[in-house]
Amino acid sequence: MPAKPVPDIVVARLPLYLRALAAMRKSGKTFASSKEMAQWLGMSPAQIRKDLSYFGEFGKQGMGYAVDDLQARLRQILHLDREWPIVIIGAGRIGSAVAAYPGFADHGFRVCALFDNDPAKIGTCIAGLRVHDVRTLPEFVRAHGVRLAMLAVPAEAAQAVAELAVSAGISAILNYAPLNLALPDHVRVENIDPALHLQHMTYYLD
Repeated sequence: MPAKPVPDIVVARLPLYLRALAAMRKSGKTFASSKEMAQWLGMSPAQIRKDLSYFGEFGKQGMGYAVDDLQARLRQILHLDREWPIVIIGAGRIGSAVAAYPGFADHGFRVCALFDNDPAKIGTCIAGLRVHDVRTLPEFVRAHGVRLAMLAVPAEAAQAVAELAVSAGISAILNYAPLNLALPDHVRVENIDPALHLQHMTYYLD
């Protein structure tokens, strides 16, 4: 564990470093300097060095970072040296699209089931995954040791469904519903709302 608390903004940048390292490895590089990584990411080399210093000493003077070694270490820090099962709650347009996304497996995640309360959807398959009755969510989560969920339900249903998931053992939620969830402090929530990001960007448009 790091000797001092790590700011959340630093943790948020670690996946970006992993992405840059993967791209550099694909281009044939075995070593990368903080300057080269910074060029890939559009940030300062000093920021990269400062972020990594929270987790120990990396790299060799005059050589930079060994790409494979730093990738492996970052994956350990982010607990991506194992596979994480995920459930998607909500089998509508967003949930179905997310379920069909093929890139999760490459990053250590496996979507294992979808849940919905619509009788017309329950029992069907979407992207090769069975849609379960949301009432069976607690039993499924406990049986399969799931701790991650993606929430893609209407805003009016999001809080109740999130509480159901948390009561079953879910401790991290990627929330697509346009609603701020009120959940216990130990539950990590990340909100994905394209409308908010668009509103942010239009400020800069003349």
